[in-house]
Amino acid sequence: MKILLTVSHQKNKPGKLLLFLIALFLQLSLFAQPATSLPRSNPEAEGVSSKEIIQFLDAISESNHEFHSFMILRHGKVVAEGWWKPYEANLKHTMYSVSKSFTATAVGFAVAEKRISVNDKVISFFPADLPDTVSTYLSELRIKDLLSMSVGQTPDPTGDIGGKNDNWIKAFFNTPILSQPGSKFLYNSAATYMLSAIVQKVTGERILNYLQPRLFDPLGITGIDWEVSPQKINSGGWGLRLKTEDMAKFGQLFLQKGNWKGKQVLPRSWVEEASTMKIEQDPTATQARKDSSDWLQGYCYQMWRSRNSAYRADGAFGQFIIVLPEKDAVVVITSETTNMQGEFNLVWKYLLPAFKPGKIAADPTALSQLKKKTSSLTLPMVVSTPSPMETKISGKPLKIVENENNSGNVSFQFQNGVCKLTVNNDSAQYSLSFGSGKWVMGETRKLGPSLTARLRGNRSELSTYKIAGSYHWKTENTLELTLRYIESPHTETIRCVFDGSNVQIEFINSFNKAVSTTFKAALPVNIP
Repeated sequence: MKILLTVSHQKNKPGKLLLFLIALFLQLSLFAQPATSLPRSNPEAEGVSSKEIIQFLDAISESNHEFHSFMILRHGKVVAEGWWKPYEANLKHTMYSVSKSFTATAVGFAVAEKRISVNDKVISFFPADLPDTVSTYLSELRIKDLLSMSVGQTPDPTGDIGGKNDNWIKAFFNTPILSQPGSKFLYNSAATYMLSAIVQKVTGERILNYLQPRLFDPLGITGIDWEVSPQKINSGGWGLRLKTEDMAKFGQLFLQKGNWKGKQVLPRSWVEEASTMKIEQDPTATQARKDSSDWLQGYCYQMWRSRNSAYRADGAFGQFIIVLPEKDAVVVITSETTNMQGEFNLVWKYLLPAFKPGKIAADPTALSQLKKKTSSLTLPMVVSTPSPMETKISGKPLKIVENENNSGNVSFQFQNGVCKLTVNNDSAQYSLSFGSGKWVMGETRKLGPSLTARLRGNRSELSTYKIAGSYHWKTENTLELTLRYIESPHTETIRCVFDGSNVQIEFINSFNKAVSTTFKAALPVNIP
């Protein structure tokens, strides 16, 4: 954009002229740059209590849940947000099954463009992948049955389909359907993969690319990625990575019935269709069970109904986009927890009452306390004194004497409060850095823990992973290294036990405490 300015020379007022030009330049610069961030406000200005948000944060700190971020929107504005260090606002976070809601949205766009209908038969899209004999139930399977998790397969076939096959579409069709499609709920991530495959088949694009001009560009969502299958189809049911604010934008779009800045980005009819109950998870559940569970309120199109007239996108270990239409609010959470209902209970107990029906008086004291608290959020870190073992082993290569190949070496380098672990063997070569009483940020090619680790093609298009490391001595002879994969929910603990002649090194998964890798290395003979 070129702008021609003609300014008359005012001999006696050069200061005013300069100020005018600076102000004009700033206005034009602002005009030329699209505003991609959500607007900010303070809680009380939008009828939300800062005191009750503080109570929510205090309850988190006293719980067993590990939160990584949260964001609260009211009336379309962010009123509170925070990240527990080392997690940060500019980092993506693995969504797990929150991905499903984005896949369903791709289906919604394809329906709006009349490329497909939710009543289309699934087998019609992949005639070359069908089994020799197509069962009656398979022939009846519709897109809407995939959307509502009512395929009729049992148990969930996702692990077998993804872990044993390169052609997941063909494997899905070869999995027996035992119940009438549409009649029984069973969570089935392979069904969501089929939705991704269908959209790619009819559009010629992966859903990540298909959604770019339709969803991500209008909402100002950038820098995302999505895992693919061996057939190079986005996994659909998992594998999308977004920032916390991107999640909030998606929730706000649904709260606004698909409207974004005055434009109908997603058809209102699809938002309503996708967010209303299609099937009960357990029709036999007692009312008491339903009243205490956010997983028995009904399932929509790749979204869950929740208590308190809410609905949500929902991912493993507590990735949530909670839409509360009656409160004109959105709550976003990223975390690692094995008790997702417990996280929801905190939201209902502390945040739900914080949303007031009208304006409330300003509370500068509570607002100041809230800002201080959200700016200082951090995950707990164990701090210890150095062990004498540090000087004994630092910089000395230790030969691996017990692993699959009995080859390679490992070393520890301690310097200025940083421990650098280097592993070099036939199957892995990497260096990782850890801080004492601080996080050391870095990147690695080493794969971290993941629920989908055994699926073929898992993270095949990702080359490096952002990490944060810290270390402490649990005892004089036991070193624990904490390795956080900060664009995922997960952490590894690397436990090193020095027993005199050897060091036993274990890699422990954060979400099931399983030891994924272990090996021994021999200490130098001159260590007493």
